Amino acid sequence: MKGSLKIGRFAGINVYIHWTFLLLIGYVLFYFGAGKPMLTALKGVLFVLTVFGCVLLHEFGHALTAKRYGIQTHDITMLPIGGVARLERMPREPRQELLVAAAGPAVNVVIAGFLFVLLMVFYRRIELSDSLNTRGSFWVQLLGANIVLVVFNLVPAFPMDGGRMLRALLATKLDYVRATTIAARIGQTLAIAFALWGLFASPPNPLLVLVGAFVFIGAEAESRMVQITSVLSGVRVSEAMMTKFRTLSPDDSLQTAARELLAGAQHDFPVTAGNGVLGLLTRHDLVKGLTEYGPDARVGDVMRSDCGQVSETDLVEKTYETLRQQNCSSLPVVRSGELVGMITLENITEWVMLNNAVRSGK
Repeated sequence: MKGSLKIGRFAGINVYIHWTFLLLIGYVLFYFGAGKPMLTALKGVLFVLTVFGCVLLHEFGHALTAKRYGIQTHDITMLPIGGVARLERMPREPRQELLVAAAGPAVNVVIAGFLFVLLMVFYRRIELSDSLNTRGSFWVQLLGANIVLVVFNLVPAFPMDGGRMLRALLATKLDYVRATTIAARIGQTLAIAFALWGLFASPPNPLLVLVGAFVFIGAEAESRMVQITSVLSGVRVSEAMMTKFRTLSPDDSLQTAARELLAGAQHDFPVTAGNGVLGLLTRHDLVKGLTEYGPDARVGDVMRSDCGQVSETDLVEKTYETLRQQNCSSLPVVRSGELVGMITLENITEWVMLNNAVRSGK
């Protein structure tokens, strides 16, 4: 994810922290430090970091369970609103998806259980109500935070774990697309309820409105993605790829690339030498290169070489997931190492649209 700083690598998975996380730390320092000793503010920051440590363990619960089923995790990024584990994909087998989705909240259940036992051993008696306000001790509040994480993530709405668990349970009786549609609609209904609750609460709660909007958009995106991938099932890249496109040489200037961009509708250009593909010059990288290095800079100095390429016999469904996960808008298509086409998110979407039109006309 852009704007993220790598903080480590654990169990073979890179962990990043997004720059916006610093805004959260700044807010905590201001909230706890206003008119109070600095030690109070530092304790507030320590508590937030500890909670996010629990969130990180939650994400590793998903990642390590997915690994059992041969699904790798690209990375985990910590954001102010929580953590995001970028799995290669979610399992399509309902039982596996259920276990992967449940693994995250299960980690928080274990942490909460451990803290509860620890507190009972040392304090004999605790008030769980204190865990939801600032009256409780550090450890009591941490127990409450993990309980909240479990409850929040079990809400049956995408993109929370509860939504994926609901979809997995429905998929044991229904086809995957139908199960996703039902789970998404339930999630959006709950999202509207959250937003209305936030709007008409006294006083209004903008956080609930934001959560509602987040859930509504996430449910819609999940439903749309599953519908697209279901149509793409069994389709080869050769059926959906572009065959009319321009290429660039690594020695071409960015000025030449800019002229090619303006001359047609093509946004990304494969960079070739002979019959081999060296990389990809995207519109974003072209604009960035012109700004930083000027029009005389070489294409080879700013092109991307991390997007890779696909074969014309590969499945479009897998290619679609690769394009979304690797943040690449296009991929070169090769046959025996020779460039024969280009495939983009845009022309995949167009293929789906045209295919649906043909089906509905029959």
